[in-house]
Amino acid sequence: MAPRPSPGLRARLLFAFALLCVVTAAAVAGGMYVGARNAILQRAQDAAVQATKSQLKELFPLRSAEPGPDELRGIANKMTEGNVRAMAIYRGAYSTGDPAPADPPGGSPGLRTQGGDTPVVRPEMLPLSLRREVAGGNVAWQRVLVWQGAPFLLIGAPLLIAEPDGTARMSGMEVYVLHSLLPEQRSINELAARAWLTGGAALAFAVVLALLATRSVLRPVRELGRAAHMLGEGELRARVEVRGADELADVARTFNNTAAELERHVEQLREMEADARRFVADVSHELRTPLAALAAVADVLDDEADGLPEPAGRAARLVSQETLNLTGLVNDLIEISRFDSGVAALALNEVDVAELVRATLRTRGWPERVHTELASAVTARLDPRRVDVILANLVGNALRHGEPPVSVRLRADQDGIAVEVRDHGPGLDEAVLPHVFDRFYKASAARARSEGSGLGLAIARENARLHRGDLTVTNAPDGGAVFTLRLPRRAPDPDGGHG
Repeated sequence: MAPRPSPGLRARLLFAFALLCVVTAAAVAGGMYVGARNAILQRAQDAAVQATKSQLKELFPLRSAEPGPDELRGIANKMTEGNVRAMAIYRGAYSTGDPAPADPPGGSPGLRTQGGDTPVVRPEMLPLSLRREVAGGNVAWQRVLVWQGAPFLLIGAPLLIAEPDGTARMSGMEVYVLHSLLPEQRSINELAARAWLTGGAALAFAVVLALLATRSVLRPVRELGRAAHMLGEGELRARVEVRGADELADVARTFNNTAAELERHVEQLREMEADARRFVADVSHELRTPLAALAAVADVLDDEADGLPEPAGRAARLVSQETLNLTGLVNDLIEISRFDSGVAALALNEVDVAELVRATLRTRGWPERVHTELASAVTARLDPRRVDVILANLVGNALRHGEPPVSVRLRADQDGIAVEVRDHGPGLDEAVLPHVFDRFYKASAARARSEGSGLGLAIARENARLHRGDLTVTNAPDGGAVFTLRLPRRAPDPDGGHG
């Protein structure tokens, strides 16, 4: 299963900046919101409690220790003002001040209003814990939500009667006041909205910063990537502009130093390779003249070898054979040097490829040893001499190193031709296959080449590439090596150089 593609560096940096900003803004704004909310509510609560205590002091002295409905209503009315609603209770009787309207249809007790947004206080609205605290003689309060989701502060206080001796006793009357916290809630909501706006602005600012940061970070990275790509394609002069003195600048500087060293080493290797090729070409050309003389002498010795005593005759034949081998090696070296120097050229002719294959086999006396499957009427514009060299090399190798039967098969389509040369021997070792066309390569496997220059297959492949074709080798599934020559039907016209 292929791994899922990971997001790019730009996306990761943007996400990291945005996440950091969101977390920071949420933490700061959230902390400020909670602190401000608690401070606002605490301040409103303290102010309401203090106001309630001040109003309670104005009720003294009480006109009656056992108030009736009118006294209770009077106490409640004194405590009621604006959006503050009050209720006075005495031994189960209570009064909410001004008479309250009837409950609306479908409404709930305790949710009736006397104008404004504050509900009328009713006994059923009072929490038991708050009533117990007030009954114990303490002033108590509690924040409750009782009307349309708005917060309210409910304050309860007992009314005490001062005795002549200075002590105070419970009068049995309790006053409950309901303060609206809606203004404070609106302030808190506005604060929350500002916190959200601040977080959104911080997020947008973080994205802008992330874009600028990624641009400054990714620009040298992209330049480094482009330079590395150019270097990999052989442009050894590729360099990166060094900006600043940070870590990216160090990477760019290291890349430039590495590229410079690589360019220097490659240039040295090219010079050494050019010197070696010139040396081989010069030596090969210098050897042609003495080899021509040696070949003439070897021909004479070969003709006279049968009339010489056996040791001398055997030596004469050996000298003749080795002279021929040396001549072949020199000729191959000269041919390969032409490819290296770029002076090898094609002499193109329109030829019948099947007839060219037959001529190659006839010239070397191989028709009886090679089975052919040649498509008829296959013509191509090729250099017949170079194609003959390729075919002779492939068939010769198959006959020397493979096992019969050796076959040559010609196939063609509209664009190109393919010639397969196959034997039925053990095939090539897998370790040998990648090096078959290397110069001077000799394997020690079953198809080891113990004779020849070691340049035959390399020259064959160069000739194929000169035609803009190719030469490949594989092992057949049922045994044997298969060399495949692929050439275009019309090779490029020679231009005086490597075509």
